[in-house]
Amino acid sequence: MRTKKLQDLLNSARLLFAYLMLSHAIPITSGIYFAYRVIPDFKGQFLPWLLISLLASVLNFILYIVSVVGIIRNSTQVGIVTKTVVYFWGWIWPFDLYILPKIIKTAKEEARFENSKIITNEKRAPYRICQTKYPILMVHGVFFRDFKPAFLNYWGRIAPELQQNGATIYFGNQQSAASVEECGREIAIRIKQIVEQTGCEKVNVIAHSKGGLDTRAAIARYGADEYVASLTTINTPHRGCEFADFLLDKIGQGFKDKVANTYNSALKRIGDPNPNFIEAVTDLTHSACAEFNNRTPDSPKVYYQSVGSYMGKASGGRFPLNFSYHLVKYFDGRNDGLVGEKSFSWGSNFTFLNPPCNRGISHGDMIDLNRENIPGFDVREFYVQLVSNLKQLGF
Repeated sequence: MRTKKLQDLLNSARLLFAYLMLSHAIPITSGIYFAYRVIPDFKGQFLPWLLISLLASVLNFILYIVSVVGIIRNSTQVGIVTKTVVYFWGWIWPFDLYILPKIIKTAKEEARFENSKIITNEKRAPYRICQTKYPILMVHGVFFRDFKPAFLNYWGRIAPELQQNGATIYFGNQQSAASVEECGREIAIRIKQIVEQTGCEKVNVIAHSKGGLDTRAAIARYGADEYVASLTTINTPHRGCEFADFLLDKIGQGFKDKVANTYNSALKRIGDPNPNFIEAVTDLTHSACAEFNNRTPDSPKVYYQSVGSYMGKASGGRFPLNFSYHLVKYFDGRNDGLVGEKSFSWGSNFTFLNPPCNRGISHGDMIDLNRENIPGFDVREFYVQLVSNLKQLGF
């Protein structure tokens, strides 16, 4: 293993496996010994048998605590709820036979997968495959912010992976929830700021969800076309979300105002100067996007491309995407939990991801929201190859 953390994780998984074997071997061995040695000589053998059995059980339980604590400290793929359940109740039979093999498998796979990624990055480090001509500006979607702490970062483990492979990364820093026009204006200011401060001339924008619409507005109406080399939109609702039209039409004004006021107040406390929940949501409707597209032409100075994905089933995403999936499917067809397939494509190149796993890839998976290693889809490597391709195109 390339790092101590990964080695500790792998060792903890092995120790937990040893505990699982011993926790069932000890009672069986003890029972056999009791039947064949203790019963015939009860007075002479019972006390030694009892003491040895208790000592073996205590030592094995210590092994359990050590191994579980090691996994809790070092694993990101074993969830917080699972860690809590295992710590307090994972030793109880027969629950241990169900939960512990899953934990062991997950921890081992995580250690080996992350180690393989480190080795891959070490081998290609001299080539700087993500060192593009222009820096990367990553633009977040609606209802999120660009927070500095790594565990709160909108883009999960993606940005550090790109940086390891040579990319220079900046973030959009626009408001969490405002109209497309307002966010577009803010992004244009941010782009010009980066260009002026670094002398980089232009940026390559990678924008997720509503951030793609915001950036198109920045390019078309706020002068950012002079400073944007390429725009890659990730799961952006270019043609809107028909389910959003339905909800806004059916939900009463009083309820909408209550939700909006609550959200706007909360966002002001964490730094949004002028959040507007209603405008942000309205701009994502099918009708609003149709109007937006009519008055927002692409710039011939910018290379446009897009990416989309879909969830194979509702359980393929976490809340609230597992809840919204069926509603979106009814109105928009195959979707990522929020955006329908027909809304993704924009520009000269469109990539629609079809992972081999049945769960699919959700709206949140595309930004590594849950820091989850998905079978058949390495989101970090996807972005590495995406940026590497921008470099090959001369951007």
